[in-house]
Amino acid sequence: MSGPRILAIMGSGETAPTMAKVHRALFERLGPAPVPAAILDTPYGFQENADDLSLRTVRFFAESVGREVNVASYRSRDVDALTAATALARVREARYLMAGPGSPSYALRQWADGPIPAALADLLRDGGILTMASAAALTLGVVTIPVYEIYKVGASPSWLPGLDLLSAATGLRAAVVPHYDNAEGGNHDTRFCYMGERRLRDLEGQLPPGTFILGVDSHTALVLDLDRGTAAVAGLGGVTVRVDGRSSVIPSDSEVRIDALATAAHDLATGARGDITTGRDAFAADRKDRAGAPAAGAAGPGRAELAELEGAFLVALGSGDSRAAVSALLEIDALIDARTRSGEDSPDLDNARSAFRALIARLGEAAASGRTDPRATVEPFVEALLSLRARARDARDWEAADLVRAMLTQAGVEVRDGAEGSGWVMAGAPRS
Repeated sequence: MSGPRILAIMGSGETAPTMAKVHRALFERLGPAPVPAAILDTPYGFQENADDLSLRTVRFFAESVGREVNVASYRSRDVDALTAATALARVREARYLMAGPGSPSYALRQWADGPIPAALADLLRDGGILTMASAAALTLGVVTIPVYEIYKVGASPSWLPGLDLLSAATGLRAAVVPHYDNAEGGNHDTRFCYMGERRLRDLEGQLPPGTFILGVDSHTALVLDLDRGTAAVAGLGGVTVRVDGRSSVIPSDSEVRIDALATAAHDLATGARGDITTGRDAFAADRKDRAGAPAAGAAGPGRAELAELEGAFLVALGSGDSRAAVSALLEIDALIDARTRSGEDSPDLDNARSAFRALIARLGEAAASGRTDPRATVEPFVEALLSLRARARDARDWEAADLVRAMLTQAGVEVRDGAEGSGWVMAGAPRS
């Protein structure tokens, strides 16, 4: 096997329109179709709807990425010998391999003392692209967060041994934390893959010496080119290097040297802080077309429309056109509402909601970035977000309304509701 050696880490949204363009760019590195490709189903192998999840993923790659993928089905270490051999053969022949959602602790148990970890390491060593997303991304590091056990069952924060593929491939001793900017909790902290700040601080205190946290935001990819030695960030969010509560962030559409991540971790550990971003990457090229255009194929109208609206939002935000940005958000909100009213309940709809929240977060971050007259700088963005909040309140969508208010508060804007509507002031301003 030969070709590029790439490890792509996705924070979430691996089958959402936001990540489709990343998959397409990665496949392009491997040349024209057909390219041997597979999805590894172990992380969700315990779920009753595993067949449906595999089918949806295969369909996503066909319709939104324009590539055919097989399923390397290794759902349990107890599968029969033929099933195990077939799965391993598909993993080893693949030049593009992805594993995604499910449970990291379940996946680690099934892979332990088996052939899969070695096959993944061989892919990165001999040539190919390994994409690990969501739950699978958690397994890459020195240690792994058992998310379900802590968040759903109430276990005390602790680490599990990880595959340590990241260290073997790049030399980075890290714990990978996807869903880093998660905001699904509404009024409670679900950042850092549902751990929140309190539990993440507990976990940090238990990290092996010399290990840092590598956080990848939702609908964001960290693409590690092992041959070039570069780390590129694409998608809606950023990538965070964190040590003992101190962080350095690589924003989207940036590229750094892989060893710059280790340097940043060392600087954070010793009290020195700095911007580790050194340049732009290829994902920034032709931003409008890449962000908004759906893949060729038979993507459903809802999915294609969402991709177009996400692209319109990103273009508007990049040009400072807050009205156009909030208009795109309102259209996404209407699209999600229509699909919900029709009775739809699908991973696509869940991805749409997650992308919607991520876009609101991006708008909130833009509102917080002013460095001259704060009110004059953020006013267009704040007014746009308040319009979105008013629409959500009219629709009695209290979760969305509370999310907008929370994002504004985090950005330093205090919302004041009154009989005649909602106003705002910069945090700390006196009440009239």
